[in-house]
Amino acid sequence: MPRRNDNKIRVVELFAGVGGFRIGLEGASDAYETIWNNQWEPSTVHQDASLVYRARFGSKGHINRDINTVPTEDIPDHDLLVGGFPCQDYSVASTLSRSGGIEGKKGVLWWQIYRILEEKGENRPNYIFFENVDRLLGSPAKQRGRDFAIILASLADLGYTVEWRVINAAEYGMPQRRRRTYIVGYREGAHVANQVQELKDWVLYEGVLAKAFPFRPKDNTLSEFDIEGAIKEVSDNFNRGCKESPFGTAGIMRNRHVYSIDAEAIYEGPAMTLGGNIVDESLVPEEFFIPDNEVAKWEYEKGAKKIERTSKEGFSYIFSEGGMAFPDPLDKPSRTIITGEGGASASRFKHVILTPSGRYRRLIPLELERLNMFPDNHTYHPDVTDGRRAFLMGNALVCGIVQQIGKSLYRFIYEKEPVSTHPIDTQRDALPKLSLDLFAGLEPELKVNKPKKSYTLDMTKSLLIGYVKEDNKAYFLDGGQTKIYYTGKVKGFPSTVALNKLFYFMPYIKGKGVKDLYLIRIARIGSKAEVHQESEDRDPRLVFELEYLESLPNYVMIKPNIFNTYRDTLLGKVMGDFV
Repeated sequence: MPRRNDNKIRVVELFAGVGGFRIGLEGASDAYETIWNNQWEPSTVHQDASLVYRARFGSKGHINRDINTVPTEDIPDHDLLVGGFPCQDYSVASTLSRSGGIEGKKGVLWWQIYRILEEKGENRPNYIFFENVDRLLGSPAKQRGRDFAIILASLADLGYTVEWRVINAAEYGMPQRRRRTYIVGYREGAHVANQVQELKDWVLYEGVLAKAFPFRPKDNTLSEFDIEGAIKEVSDNFNRGCKESPFGTAGIMRNRHVYSIDAEAIYEGPAMTLGGNIVDESLVPEEFFIPDNEVAKWEYEKGAKKIERTSKEGFSYIFSEGGMAFPDPLDKPSRTIITGEGGASASRFKHVILTPSGRYRRLIPLELERLNMFPDNHTYHPDVTDGRRAFLMGNALVCGIVQQIGKSLYRFIYEKEPVSTHPIDTQRDALPKLSLDLFAGLEPELKVNKPKKSYTLDMTKSLLIGYVKEDNKAYFLDGGQTKIYYTGKVKGFPSTVALNKLFYFMPYIKGKGVKDLYLIRIARIGSKAEVHQESEDRDPRLVFELEYLESLPNYVMIKPNIFNTYRDTLLGKVMGDFV
């Protein structure tokens, strides 16, 4: 039976891009440790993604080689295999002994994942976590769902129970409308696999993905069936002649038995928008502004049109497409970033916003990074152009999705709360050492270009003001979007504070007062040794996991009045004069 590593979750990252999986998992828990990763862009001399990855995370364990040429024995044993593998045609073309009897078309990278898992044998990882486009569930057009059925059947034959969800990041408060399929699998005998009982309950309520991203099932969308036959038979015959895929947007497969249903997101928290992630107009290089004499080209590209065209065979036909918003609305999440986002030429699919001065402009790379929830300037590198940085973000995933799934998976593996000292907005600048402070030489008010969120403050909700000790002051002043606040020891926390009513938090900085407002995401029991491994302080403390919302214009001197350490009040008593 696979063993559970009680110290680290060793991660191997395939098709690593610029490290979206790594950022998300490290933001979920310090337990995730990427020990080996591979990134290779085919037919490209200049390996931009690999350059960025090594610049941010270092070269240790990084392989910039075609994965087809990497022997499995060169890949270290690991606990979790992750990757955003390309969406291709997964049909079985022939049989080869070296791939266990199945092989996809040349270059189809799914079979490299399969090859690694199969050749690892008893040392294959307990857990797998993949990302792909949402159309994976319905491809190809002539045999709906076949590709996904091949993937599920392959994993079932290797001993994995697999669940999946199609998630639109914007439906869970994230700043981009990006729909992707997320696949998480548990090897037979692994701790999480042993927790899967009723498939329906796991998908709807109890599972890793349901806990990370709650949803309500859509009526009349249930689909339950078995994937039968050898992989070649699945490839040839699955769902042949049917117009719709049998796979819903949420589901699970165990021993080739599938339970799936369509999902409708449930989320009521703060939401990020395109406008909340743009920088001040004065900070944007001139080349990103659209000249007045070219605005008409952009309006045409974005507009509805019907054009008469002639096919190669000489037949005339009408090409038509609907209109798109011009400019892009700032009060909503952005559209999906595509690989063609960069460059100055007019395009239907590139984002264009209207600035306060009345000028139109494209998005700068830093803004594209924010829409995927990467740290600011993550893709900055002296040898990577702005156009290629945009391409890299078009190929990337939303780090916030990976973070939430990573947290949920950790909870199921260890049955406790995850702790991370690397929030996803933390800049990672290994080598080469680069200056990533884009606004360092500007006035203070222009340096503050943090992402913003859309939410409604409830002035009737309870607010806890907590004293910040001197050695923790810099942590609460560094501009990070997520924080962890440890109270004094549990026995010293005032019994007059009703924890079940606490909603907001403001850190009290000695000599200054309060300024920053946070939402209390999670309240739990923990210890300082969670973060500071060298600490011998394992006494239980209350732990508040916080999400930054906004700041007052200036510090307000409101001293704690409970033990000179805490103050329990209502949000309206502090914020009422400022909203």
